[in-house]
Amino acid sequence: MTVRAAIVGMGRWGQRLALSLQGSSKIQFVAGVTRRVGRAQEFADSHGIPLTNHYDDVISNPAIDAVVLATPHSLHARQVLAAVAAGKHVLCEKPFTLDRASAARCIDAAEAAGVVLAVGMNRRFLPAVRDLMSRAKSGDLGTLLHVEANYSANAIGFYPEGSWRLDPSEVPCGGLMGLGIHMIDSMIEMLGPVHSVVAVSSSRMIREIDDVTAVLIEFACGASASLSTMLATPMIWRLHAFGSAAHAELRGIARLEVTRRNDSPAQVFDYAPVDIERMELEAFADAVTGHAPFPVPLDDAYHVVAVCEAIVQSAATGERVVLDPVLAAS
Repeated sequence: MTVRAAIVGMGRWGQRLALSLQGSSKIQFVAGVTRRVGRAQEFADSHGIPLTNHYDDVISNPAIDAVVLATPHSLHARQVLAAVAAGKHVLCEKPFTLDRASAARCIDAAEAAGVVLAVGMNRRFLPAVRDLMSRAKSGDLGTLLHVEANYSANAIGFYPEGSWRLDPSEVPCGGLMGLGIHMIDSMIEMLGPVHSVVAVSSSRMIREIDDVTAVLIEFACGASASLSTMLATPMIWRLHAFGSAAHAELRGIARLEVTRRNDSPAQVFDYAPVDIERMELEAFADAVTGHAPFPVPLDDAYHVVAVCEAIVQSAATGERVVLDPVLAAS
């Protein structure tokens, strides 16, 4: 069975997702939704994707099995709920929602409807990330003590004036929702629930939104972490886990360096590039067809939302935010 999906949001990222699926036998985009049809028409025509600017057109269409949401963050919750109510499976790009209350409503609705709800944390599909997670969970690194993460990029002049990506209500704490959220997801997969956060966020170079955000994180297990995300510096992707037996660093998405406590030279593992967008979409298709569960548990997706919400709150108040003890114990 090939899953027939609609891509909702045909901007830069929606088009990238569409390109990644060329030739897939598991899932195909058979429709597209965009607010400005004229801007995406040429691309859609060249890839055989009929376009509409009405979301209801696709969720009411019985020939469509699923929707993939690549839309502004503030629209995710209502679009998920509408699709689920129509019996459609949903893959929602991160951030899942902007607050945990709406995330919980979406998860509850999907479970009640018996449809697949998946959240697009595509860095989980990187072989180097899978290697790091395996080492962390197997005890190869010893007791995990601390994680350092930095995911930053240059957005100066990248987005046109009026872009929703320059709207602080869509991207609170600047790079958090677009970049840093991937690192939070990795930390949660590695270390479990977060107990508390302290954050600072400011605008140094981009007037519309914050472009420097720094966070200290305490986990329920006792480990700690630091996260930096900036939007006014050259690209960096770095995730470094420190354990009692070894530390392991991802510097970029394809190289893992492991250094043992005996001070022997670091072991270096290089991985071939993979199409993580295609892997994510085909994993979603496998979940829809019942072949395998989607590899991002909804409990983790919900917890990521809760942590991001707490970071935004801490940055606004200047205070440490303790997450719900029930959540941290889950």
